[in-house]
Amino acid sequence: MPVAGPVLLHPTPPTFAQDPQGLLAAMGKHPGMIVHNAVTGVAETPIHLLQGHRVTPKELLFVRNNQVLPGGLTLNPYPSTSWDLEVGGLVTPPRTVRFSDLAPLQQAETVAVLQCAGNGRAFYARTAMTKGTQWKRGGMGQLRWKGVRLRRLLDSLGMHVDPRARFLTAEGRDSPASPAVDDYEQSVPLADVLETALLATHMNGEPIPSVHGGPLRLVLPGYYGSMNVKWLSRLRFEDRASMSRHHAQRYRTFRHRVAPGTAPDVTPETTNPTWRQRIKSVIWNPLHHQRVRRGPMTISGVAWNDGRTEIVAIELSLDGGRTWQRVDFDAPFGRYGWHPWKAALWYGGNRYPSWRDPSTELRVRAFDAFGRSQPDDGSVHWNPSGYEWFGVDSVKIFVI
Repeated sequence: MPVAGPVLLHPTPPTFAQDPQGLLAAMGKHPGMIVHNAVTGVAETPIHLLQGHRVTPKELLFVRNNQVLPGGLTLNPYPSTSWDLEVGGLVTPPRTVRFSDLAPLQQAETVAVLQCAGNGRAFYARTAMTKGTQWKRGGMGQLRWKGVRLRRLLDSLGMHVDPRARFLTAEGRDSPASPAVDDYEQSVPLADVLETALLATHMNGEPIPSVHGGPLRLVLPGYYGSMNVKWLSRLRFEDRASMSRHHAQRYRTFRHRVAPGTAPDVTPETTNPTWRQRIKSVIWNPLHHQRVRRGPMTISGVAWNDGRTEIVAIELSLDGGRTWQRVDFDAPFGRYGWHPWKAALWYGGNRYPSWRDPSTELRVRAFDAFGRSQPDDGSVHWNPSGYEWFGVDSVKIFVI
């Protein structure tokens, strides 16, 4: 599909290869963020910066790019006047939709957790190191998205999906680093996303920043961020999933347990794509290795899943997992959002619940209505690429 040439809003990524702080400044990100890759623009949000925000501000949202759209590493909006979306494959009639055609259509809003599929990867290293960016907890955020539902777009244009279509494959306008490398694209089950997929044009009430996939991003509530394709330029309805290396080889986990440190062959029969998010909870406060004063304290965090099943319980342990107690949690902003939770505790007194061990490991886990929870040892799901970490979260604190 012919597209207009990109408008350079900032220097190309290599300019920042040796200047992480320069990259953060150019992107408009908080200077306290952790830069993992200054070439493509990969930055993690320290967990303390996420505290206190029900919706993650754009300045604090993590950044993960597989490829980069020239001029795209900025919080400024990307020019949309010449932006087109090609819709084709097993759909009739195929259409090219102008960006301006989306505004008159019925708009929808979704609040959803956006999480890198590699979020938590660093914790697999407790057993064996995995490849990829060593994210801890900060490759996530909660956003308010606005745009046009995929089903609404099809209906408004009189487009009919062929019954043979089983997958929706998305591509962005960004290009691979070299012609020899597969372009980034991902496929998801069409029946699962047809009613929920959002052609998003706004994030937190503003046009989507370029660095987060604007002007047009595919938002799939409940799915890992790897499937929420940035800089959306083409949607294909197909009878089979993409054979791109990124979908068929990279973003996958093994169906059965893999011995840590090994690298089995990746095949469609032995692996699953990183599609829907696993149930997960994290501790926001206190921080790992934080020193806290004796007396009253509040422990807090968030919990979420893929939105398909209700979260019914969140439990906290004050003794490294030997005993557990339920904590209070709030309703999410939507089925795909996170539940803020907290527990008011006391150290060193007679009030209950209380404890006296000056060095203690706090743990948290969530349960859904089907009884599914986080494994005590998340490394049971070890995989060479370090995807989908959802083990019980733990922090060690010291009371002074």
